[in-house]
Amino acid sequence: MIKKVRQHPSQNEALLFETSSPGKVGYQLPALDVPGVDPVDVLGAQHVRAEIENFPEVSEVDVMRHFTRLSTWNYAIDLGLYPLGSCTMKYNPRVNEAVARTEGLMWIHPYQPEALAQGALAILAELERVLIDITGMDAVTLQPAAGAHGELTGILLVRALLEARGNPRRKVIVPDSAHGTNPSTVHTAGYEVVNVASNHHGMLDVAALEGMVDEDVAAIMITNPNTLGVFEENIARVAEIFHAKGALVYMDGANMNALAGISRPGDYGVDLMHLNLHKTFSTPHGGGGPGSGPVAVKEQFEPFLPLPRLRRATAGWSWDYDRPKSIGRVRAFYGNFGVLVRALAYIMAHGGEGLKRATQDALLNANYLRKLLEPHYKIPYDAPSMHECVFSNPSTGAIAKRLIDYGFHPYTVSFPLIVHGAMMIEPTETESKQELDLFAEALISIAKECDENPDLVLKAPHSTRTAKVDEVAAARKPILKWRGP
Repeated sequence: MIKKVRQHPSQNEALLFETSSPGKVGYQLPALDVPGVDPVDVLGAQHVRAEIENFPEVSEVDVMRHFTRLSTWNYAIDLGLYPLGSCTMKYNPRVNEAVARTEGLMWIHPYQPEALAQGALAILAELERVLIDITGMDAVTLQPAAGAHGELTGILLVRALLEARGNPRRKVIVPDSAHGTNPSTVHTAGYEVVNVASNHHGMLDVAALEGMVDEDVAAIMITNPNTLGVFEENIARVAEIFHAKGALVYMDGANMNALAGISRPGDYGVDLMHLNLHKTFSTPHGGGGPGSGPVAVKEQFEPFLPLPRLRRATAGWSWDYDRPKSIGRVRAFYGNFGVLVRALAYIMAHGGEGLKRATQDALLNANYLRKLLEPHYKIPYDAPSMHECVFSNPSTGAIAKRLIDYGFHPYTVSFPLIVHGAMMIEPTETESKQELDLFAEALISIAKECDENPDLVLKAPHSTRTAKVDEVAAARKPILKWRGP
């Protein structure tokens, strides 16, 4: 008789609730050497939490092994390429982490008196200065906590400036190649979203745009490079069109890692923009945060920036709250400070030439992959790629799952929506030629499998702990809560 062997937990990990055993604890304490008391008598019943029903009872070693085993299931940038298009999932130098963890910076309190926080304030001031230089703008607020938060701050600044001129206007134009958060931002700020289509080059259709801009249009929100990884080469002309009608140009700068050190948006007519420090300037991206989305603006917006603003005083740096035109706070305290420290450390370590080389490496890597994969996957637009490239294949979802079997994290699937079957790939500047060659070989091999053995691709992944899931059932009947045995 064949003896049934229990599968090793690392391959079939149970929940801690399922491994719970009555009486197990994760600590050991000596017996009390003072009389015991009832917490209710001492603290009052209102201050004593009831026992948590069905709370797992496990030992310390059970907990440690459980979470260590779970950690081995995770794919991470420390393991290999993360080719998610639009997300810029790059390796971030550990030296920036070390700087952010400097004791005086890591433990500084946001309510610490200004006189005792001069070093931290000087860091913020220097970061504002270098971001102004990088973007070609005149002022920066570091408050917004992420990219979409920066977008909202920017459009609120647009509204404040236009209201001060006597008319906030009603509409904001958003190209179909913009980031998906742009229309949501426009709607949240109280404007009407007007869509404009891209042309066959994957760029904004300037001819169509010219007929759309009137005195009701407040601004355009343009992502540059856009979500196809294409640089909007008519951006200066777009700015002229809007400025002629008294409207403004907001640029989504989430893809600034394709421009830093080479092109400054403020030099070709952009009025304001946000940056994603957690994408371009070194904070681990993904997992829910933290992020940072500073907004850089031209001089006309400076009076409206969120308060407080840093100012140089005789005794050093201080906060200026006397700003009657300000849109007010958009973030508690002064932004995500640790992210800001990492960003300045990254910028200073690179210097101007280093940032330029990083950008050039990002462009080179994306175009190298495009050249390798173009014979096997369709490019749906006629324009050069910047930091990312978008292919088109109706089996994009299946190909992404099959890629897992080759040891790679999937690319971004089915986005941007203007490309049917989009395969959006961004290698970033941190990947080597060797890694890119392996990734390309995997996708080329899968392209051949699609022709020769399509079932192998359609039923992928084959090597994961969890088999291919029923996505339709998962969408229609999601299990949102574990109910216990």
